[in-house]
Parts: sequence; structure tokens; C-alpha cells
Amino acid sequence: MLALTPVITVSYEVKSAFMFLSVLELAVGILTNAFIFLVNFWDVVRRQPLSNCDLILLSLSLTRLFLHGLLFLDAIQLTYFQWMKDPLSLSYQTIIMLWMITNQAGLWLTTCLSLFYCSKIVRFSHTLLLCLANWVSRKAPQMLLGAMLFSSACTLLCLGDFFSRSGFAFTTVLLMNNTEFNSQIVKLNFYYSSIFCTLGSIPPFMFFLVSSGVLIISLGRHMRTMKANTKDSGDPSLEAHIKALISLISFLCLYVVSFCAALISVPLTMVWHNKIGVMICVGILAACPSIHAAILISGNAKLRRAVETILLWVQSSLKVRAGHRADLRTPDLC
Repeated sequence: MLALTPVITVSYEVKSAFMFLSVLELAVGILTNAFIFLVNFWDVVRRQPLSNCDLILLSLSLTRLFLHGLLFLDAIQLTYFQWMKDPLSLSYQTIIMLWMITNQAGLWLTTCLSLFYCSKIVRFSHTLLLCLANWVSRKAPQMLLGAMLFSSACTLLCLGDFFSRSGFAFTTVLLMNNTEFNSQIVKLNFYYSSIFCTLGSIPPFMFFLVSSGVLIISLGRHMRTMKANTKDSGDPSLEAHIKALISLISFLCLYVVSFCAALISVPLTMVWHNKIGVMICVGILAACPSIHAAILISGNAKLRRAVETILLWVQSSLKVRAGHRADLRTPDLC
């Protein structure tokens, strides 16, 4: 196995830089996801009907707000309370498990968004696929509810497995006086609980891959048709394909990066005891949802209009304030 030099403690400067980065990522994550949530929730307050896409974005942004909060708690726990050589504390394990569960719920919601894009953009010829696409486009709230029910069932199973293993590990620690053996028991139980929780992410990720693949194939066919018919590049169907693919492929890349960071953080924590490496992984995990939220805002016409409205309001407010200051500096002739 690859051997890394253990970095059990880090300097004050590294801790300060990591916490500054964590606060910055928390601020950006809350700003972007709270913006998506508030824009769509304002329509609910005004009793305007939400589209199926807006309903999914509303749920996804709310989930990611919790995700950023958990990652910030993880950063605080890792920086100030968790020693790498000590057994993982129950609070630190609980934060990581809650993050995994929340991340799994976000994956289900993104899968619903991918399926909805497929149903609205791709033109199916097979009768069964056409019926499925019509059902998804008409029954998006029911699909969202089903995804949340499945995610809730996985949550209960993960928490039940985690706390049962934690109780077993706590009993073993009380009975045994061997500190090294107790540490290994705690790490193994947490490792198996993490694997068990990760298994729940396989179904939504497979659905996401299939729907993204269908969109890519549909885009290729559409571009070949356009070339055959010598159409211009301003086709709205092509633009819809490209916007959907940018959103989905960006999430796929970010999810793979975050999954690799989460996967690497396990041996960094339990085997190599490298605190700086774990900090880098946590920073990557916090950055990925914020980046995808910004991509969702740039690809959604309603959210872009809201951003433009806010920027115009800020610009006009600054002009009014500058004009008011100029009037105060002008001498009164009377």
C-alpha cells in the first residue's frame, strides 16, 4: 500500500487558511443556492404556479443549503476537535454520515432533473419510451415524491446501521482496555457504515448516466439532421440540448470529482492520518455544489432574469447615491 507521511497536526497558518476557505465556500454556496431557493419560493408566496423544473430546483437548492452547513461543521470539527491518531469521535462520524445522506438526496434530485430534461427535449420514437417521457413530463411532482421516499428509506437504513454499529463499538471500547484495538474497531465500523450508505447512491447514479447518455445521443442525431438539412445554428432545439447537456455533464464531472475526494479522504483519515490531505478533500467537496449551482443559474432563463434585475437595481441605487453626494457637494447660491 502507498505510504504517506502522517500529518497529525497542522500549523496555525494552515488552520487559518483552511477556515478562511471554508467560510468563503460556505458564503458562496449559501448565496447561490439561497438565491435559487428564494426566486422560486417567491413564486410560491405570490401563488404563482411553479413549473416542474422550478420545483426540482427549489428542492435541490434546499438540500444543498443543508449540505453546505454540514460541510462547514465538518471543517470546524476537523480543524479544532478531531485528532488524526485518536479514534473518530461520534460527533465527527455523525456529521460525515449526515453529509453522505444529504448528498445522496441531492443526487436523487439531480437525477429527477436529468429525467425531466430528457422527457422535454428528446424526441422518442418507441411507444414505451414515448409513454415514459410523457409520464415524467406530466408527473414530475410524483416522481420527485417517489425519489424522496426512496431517499428517506435509505436514510433510515443508513442511520439504523450506523447507530447499531456505533453502539457495538462503544460496548467493545468499554470492555476492552487495548487502545489501539479500540481505535481499529471504531474505524472499521465507520468504514462499513460508509460503504453501506454509499450503496444507496448507485440506483440514482445509474439513472443519471442513462438519461445523460440519451441526451448525448439525441444531440448527435439532431446535429446530423441539421447538417443534412443545412439549417442555421440558431435552432432552439439545439440550444435546449446544449444547455441541458452543459448542466448535466458539469454535474457529472463535479460529482465524479467530489466522489473521488470523498473516497480518497477515507484512507487519508483512517490509514495515513494525513490531516492536510483531508482538509483538501473537504475543500473540494464544498466547492463542487457551489460551482454546479452557478451553472444552473446561468442556464436558467428565469434565474438569469432575476440576476439581471438585481444587478440593475444595484446599479441604479449606486447612481442615485452618487447623484445625492454630488448634490451635497454643490454650493447653495441662495
